[in-house]
Amino acid sequence: MTFGLLIALLLLVGAGALITARMADELHDEVVDQLAPVVRENHGLHDQAAHMHRSVRTYLLTGDATERSSYLRSRDEVFATLATVRRHSTDAARRNFTTQERHLRAYVRIADQQAKASPGSQGAIRLTKQAAQPFAAFEAASHRLEEQLNADIERREDRADTILNLSARGIGALMAAGGALALYAAVRTTRALTRPLQSTVSSLYRLASGDHSARAEEEGPEEIRAVARSVNALAEESDRLRTIEQERARLGKTARAVGVRIRERLDVEQVLDTVCAGIGEGLQADHAFVLLTEKDSPLVRVARAWSAGRGLLPAQEQPIPPVPLEVVREHYRRGTAWCHNDLPAALAEGPLPGAPGSFGKGGLPQDARAAAETLGLVGVLVVPVGVGDEPLGAVFLGRTGPEHPWGPVEIEIAESMAAGAGRALHTALLYKQETRLVEKLRALDKAKSDFLSTVSHELRTPLTSIVGYLELLKDEETGPLTEPQQHMLDVVDRNANRLRALIEDLLTLSRIESGAFSSKKGPVDLCRLVASAADAIRPTAGAASVTVETRLPSRPLVLEADSDQLDRVLMNLLSNAVKFTPEGGKVTVRAEARDGQAVLSVSDTGMGIPTDEQKKLFQRFFRASNATDAAIPGTGLGLTIVHTIVTNHGGEIHVNSEEGRGTTFTALLPIADANGAAP
Repeated sequence: MTFGLLIALLLLVGAGALITARMADELHDEVVDQLAPVVRENHGLHDQAAHMHRSVRTYLLTGDATERSSYLRSRDEVFATLATVRRHSTDAARRNFTTQERHLRAYVRIADQQAKASPGSQGAIRLTKQAAQPFAAFEAASHRLEEQLNADIERREDRADTILNLSARGIGALMAAGGALALYAAVRTTRALTRPLQSTVSSLYRLASGDHSARAEEEGPEEIRAVARSVNALAEESDRLRTIEQERARLGKTARAVGVRIRERLDVEQVLDTVCAGIGEGLQADHAFVLLTEKDSPLVRVARAWSAGRGLLPAQEQPIPPVPLEVVREHYRRGTAWCHNDLPAALAEGPLPGAPGSFGKGGLPQDARAAAETLGLVGVLVVPVGVGDEPLGAVFLGRTGPEHPWGPVEIEIAESMAAGAGRALHTALLYKQETRLVEKLRALDKAKSDFLSTVSHELRTPLTSIVGYLELLKDEETGPLTEPQQHMLDVVDRNANRLRALIEDLLTLSRIESGAFSSKKGPVDLCRLVASAADAIRPTAGAASVTVETRLPSRPLVLEADSDQLDRVLMNLLSNAVKFTPEGGKVTVRAEARDGQAVLSVSDTGMGIPTDEQKKLFQRFFRASNATDAAIPGTGLGLTIVHTIVTNHGGEIHVNSEEGRGTTFTALLPIADANGAAP
C-alpha cells in the first residue's frame, strides 16, 4: 500500500508538472505567437502612418517634392500592411484594424488633396485642419488596440504566474506528503521487516553453528512469517534427516558387526544361528525367523527361530507354519522386502496388499493367521534371501507393538543384512558340499593308494621268481641254449626289468602319497654319481645310436643327499632323454656349482615337448601328446618321482623345451658346507 501511494503521488506530481508546463506554454505561445506580433505590427502600422503624415505635412510646409513622393509610397505601404496584419490578427484586433483603416482612408482622401494643394496656401491650411481629425481618430484606435493587447498580454502573464505558483505549491505539497509517507514507510518497514529478519538471520546463524534447537520467531508481515516458517520447516527436516542418518549409522554398525560374525562361520548351523539372532537383535525385533528351501520340497520351512525374550528357540519349536515355495520364489524375483505395520487390520480385510504370491491374492492361510495372532504380530518385515536365480529362503522379522513401526532405514539395513546372510549361507552350503566331496575323494584316493600298494607288493613276489628262473635258465649249468632261445630269454628279461621298474615307481608313488617317503642323507659326490649313471645308460644309448656326453668339474661337488634317490633322479632323466632322442642324437649331462647351489642339467636333441603341456609334466601319469602319438612306451610317473626327490632335498627343478629341437631339465640342489651338512 505504501509503495502504491508513493507511486500515485509521483504520478500526480509528474502529471501536475506536465499540465502546468503545458498551460504555461500555451499562454506563452499566445503571447509570443499571437499578441506580441500584433503589437509589433500595430506599432509598425502606426509608424508608417505617422511617416506618411509627416511626409505630407513637410511637403506642405517646405514644398519639397521628394516628401510628396515619400507620402505616396507610404500611403501604398500602409494599406498593404493593413491587409497583411488583418489576415494574421485576432478577431478583436481585426475589428480594430478595420476601424483604423476606415480612419486612415478618411485621412488619405484629405491627404491626397493636400498633396495636390500648393504648399502654404489657404487651401492647404484648411486641409491640414481637416486631416487632423481622422488622423487623430486613427491614432486613438491604434492606442486603444495597443492598450487592449498589452492588457491581454498582462492578463496571460498573470494567469501563467498564477498557474505556476499554484502548481509549485501543489507539487510541493505532494512532495511533502510523499516524503512524509516515505519516512513513515521506512520506519514501518524497519520495524516490521528488520526485526523479524534479524531474528530469522540469527536463527540461521545458530543452526549453521550447530545449535539444532534454534527456531525463527514467526512475526512481522506475512512474507516474513512465511520465511520464518520455511526456516523452521528446514530445521525440522534437518533434524529428521539427522535422526535418520544417526539411525542408519547405528544400524549400519550393527549390520557390519553381524556380517563379521556371519563371515567367521563356515558351518551352516552356526551361520543360521548367527543370522537369526544377529538380525533379530540388531533390528530390535520381537521375533525373528530364518526360512530355508529344501531340495525337491514345495514348502519352505523355518530353519531357525528367535525371540527377544528367549533367544534362539529349540529346533522342535515351529512358531510359524511352512510357506509355499512359489510365494518365496515370487518374492525373491521382486528383489525387495515386504513390510506391513498393521497386520491385524490387513488380516481382517482378507488379501495382504503387496504380499507376494497367493498371500497377496487370497491372504494368509488359516494356520498362518493363527500363528500371527498367537505371537501378537503387529508389524512384519519379510526379506528374501538367495544367490543367483534361485532363492535360499527368507528372513521374517516381527514386532508386537504398534508404537515401533518398521521404518525405511530399518528396511534398507534389513535388505543389506539379508543379502550378506544369503552370501554367507550360500558359501556355507557350498563348503558343506565340498567337505563331503573332499571326504569322498580322500576315501577314494586312499583306496586307490592302498590298491596300488597291495598290487605292487603282490606283483613283486611272482616277478622275483620270474627273474630268478631267468637267471637259472641263462646259467650254463642248466644246459646250453640255442640262439633263438637266448633271444627269447633276453626279451623276457628286458620286459621283466621294465615291469620291475614300473612296480618300483608305483611303490615309490604310494609311499609319497602316504607320507612314508623319506630320504637317508649323507655326503654324496654329485660328479661321481653323474659319471656312474652315464656309464650305466651308455649301453642302452649305444643300442639306440645316441651319444652320451658328460661335462663335470675337476673337483668333487659334495651334497648332503640320499645317493640312491639322486641316482634314481639321474637314471630317470637319462633314460627319458635317450628314449625320446632319435638315432644320431646326443644327450649331455652337466654338473657345476653356481651361486652356492649345485646345478645338474640333462639335455637332449630329441622331439621336445609342446609349450602348452610343459606345466603338466610333473603330474602323475601325464605324458606329452607327441610321445603318445609316437607310441613311445612309458607310465608318466618318472618325472613325478624326480620332482618329489628334488623337492625333498630342498631344491627345485625346471624344464626348457622346444618341440622338435630337444629338452633340458635343470635341477638346483644345495651344496654341503665344510662340515658336510647342507645349509
